[in-house]
Amino acid sequence: MSMTLAPLSGITFGERLESVITGQALAAPSVRIDKNANVYNCGYRSDHVYLVRAGRIKTVMYSKGGKECLLSIHPAGDLFGELCVLGGPRAETAIAMVPSVLQSMAMDVFHAALRREGLVEDFVRHMAMRLAEQQQVISDLVTVDSEQRLGSTLLSLGRKLGKREASTLRIDEKITQEELAGMVGTTRSRVGHFLKRFREAGIVEVRQGCFLRIDEQRLMAYLDARI
Repeated sequence: MSMTLAPLSGITFGERLESVITGQALAAPSVRIDKNANVYNCGYRSDHVYLVRAGRIKTVMYSKGGKECLLSIHPAGDLFGELCVLGGPRAETAIAMVPSVLQSMAMDVFHAALRREGLVEDFVRHMAMRLAEQQQVISDLVTVDSEQRLGSTLLSLGRKLGKREASTLRIDEKITQEELAGMVGTTRSRVGHFLKRFREAGIVEVRQGCFLRIDEQRLMAYLDARI
């Protein structure tokens, strides 16, 4: 059964962390990353976590044949690279989708700030939500078809990256059909076919100046009807 997780209410962990950095309670130097440049590579050993201050970062994994699987997209205010807490090499590659500014935090400094600022519980909750999101992705790959997975992915992206306008979610950032295919686990041509069907049903529309406008209620009704 597919279930799109609702966004967290209130202030996110990333926003709390950003306020700590702004208040200079956490040493986190700024790093500028060019478009398409790698922040780190799969197999690379690093003990740093990153907060996106501006721009957009994607994390991906690659098959032996070089096929890309897009794991997640991190907008401004989002944290990534947290799995370095487990030690060992990176399991994924992080790439800037647009020119980006990051705050880089060494894990020992990050841990000390969490304890000092009373953010340990917030971090645990943040990681639990990330785990729930990944479990849902795995479940969807097994239990629902690719058209429904695309619908769930668009709803999640709209809530994470989009701007709310009445009953619609407007995504301004360009996300290619190839990238959507990598998130959904299908081909680019199938994504194009499903997007055409969504447009015809009034679920999504493409307007000048934005990538997609999503009718949240219609998309939720579509997903509920296919459970």
